[in-house]
Amino acid sequence: MKTNFKAGDLVWTHLKKDTVAVWPARVENHPDQAAKGQIYVYYFNGKPNKQNGWAAPSSITEYNEETKAKLSQASSRADFKIAVAEIEAEYQKSQSKEDSEKGDAVEPEAEAPKPVRQSKRKSSNESGECSTSASKIAKGKRKPASEPVENGTKQYKAIVADTVVGGDGRTSPNSDLDPIDQASLVTGDFGGTPQDMTPTSIIGFLGLGIMSTGMVNNLIKAGHKVNLWSRQIDKCYKLKEKVDEVNEGQVNVCVAPCDVMSESDIVFNCCSDPETAQKNVSDNCGVTHDCENLNGKGFVEMTGIDPNTSLKLSEYIHAKGGRYLEAQLQGSRDEAADGTLLVLTAGDNSLFIDCQSCFQAISKSSLYLGEVGVASKVYLIMQLMQGISLVGLAECLVLADRCGISGKDIINIFNMTNMSSPYLRKKANKIVDKDFKQVEQSIKNMQKDFRLALGLSDELMQPLILTSAANEVFKHSRKLGYDDHDCSCIYMKARY
Repeated sequence: MKTNFKAGDLVWTHLKKDTVAVWPARVENHPDQAAKGQIYVYYFNGKPNKQNGWAAPSSITEYNEETKAKLSQASSRADFKIAVAEIEAEYQKSQSKEDSEKGDAVEPEAEAPKPVRQSKRKSSNESGECSTSASKIAKGKRKPASEPVENGTKQYKAIVADTVVGGDGRTSPNSDLDPIDQASLVTGDFGGTPQDMTPTSIIGFLGLGIMSTGMVNNLIKAGHKVNLWSRQIDKCYKLKEKVDEVNEGQVNVCVAPCDVMSESDIVFNCCSDPETAQKNVSDNCGVTHDCENLNGKGFVEMTGIDPNTSLKLSEYIHAKGGRYLEAQLQGSRDEAADGTLLVLTAGDNSLFIDCQSCFQAISKSSLYLGEVGVASKVYLIMQLMQGISLVGLAECLVLADRCGISGKDIINIFNMTNMSSPYLRKKANKIVDKDFKQVEQSIKNMQKDFRLALGLSDELMQPLILTSAANEVFKHSRKLGYDDHDCSCIYMKARY
């Protein structure tokens, strides 16, 4: 058994105080190694919450064909599988290099091979996969290629099948992670450089509403050519006129959804409700109208919809030879404008990869969750969390008002506690300022999501008592005439 490890050696580290028995790692240099009597290692994919650490020589085993066969199946955890894929990619690269050196007729005085780089990431091209889509863009600015990325390079294609959530909401048989733990591993945030994300597809976009306008603007800023359609066609022409002043021809206005599909590689649909989303696909002049074959074109549904509608849309698109991806959005109008949404996707994995340059333009992160329907379920669950919290916040501020306590004082105290969150802070400020006409999240859309979630609960025979009560608050507020207001206006119903 090998005991004299040097920098660059690939190893297994045996863990004593963790949920996983072993973890793939690489030996690195550290000035304190001699004094500590331990070896400094880099954990591939970041051993749970840790990227580097110390290991006793006796707890390290050489990574080779024999130990790989024994230890690569030590855990079914998704993050462990990613780590194994990363070390195997580096191992195969080193083996290929050794074979090449043995086969070359070199002179005796030829320079010895350089040790393995100790950078915490490889370039996206070193793994041989997803060179254009697998790139990480840090929030605010893109990192240069030479700068290390904290969690290393993710071997994307190799681990998708082992980390998705099943269509019934359960994890795959070979995984012991919760669904969201898995989903966070299959993300569109990868290490890379700006040129890795150069737009290569012509994009189509259906809709130009509260959320869509910000997303379309960010797609344009990222350099995408956009074919645009909206039921309010005048908005499209106004946007085109504005863009033409800077880059003529980047935006093309189409007269119908079917025209957008015929002239685009990937079409995004973002409208008000599931009924409208379905019309944009299957009705007269919809994207599948008078089309015999979509020839692999992509359709991405961004409307907040229920799983059953998503499955129907998927069937429409697949029947025409297209690819379908549901991409549910978490965020507000401001986040859409800032390009900091969270995108939850499910469906065609190849389309998820092809959409990376678009998702990088509109979001801070994009997650792949598995089969069609899973993303819409997660979206509805997250909307319930927001909506129920908002109802509780509104009622608390009403009670404070009845007690003669300033709402601003309550919010100042609230912001000092660990209950505070960016979402609730923003909604609390809108309530205190009575700023309901400036819409960030419409009450109409929020109540629509509650209705869809309650429909899902009926199918599953799962009681949702708080959701039902909160839904009545939203419905009553809409009845009072607040349809065109921000959802924080439920305060008015609770107050009066």
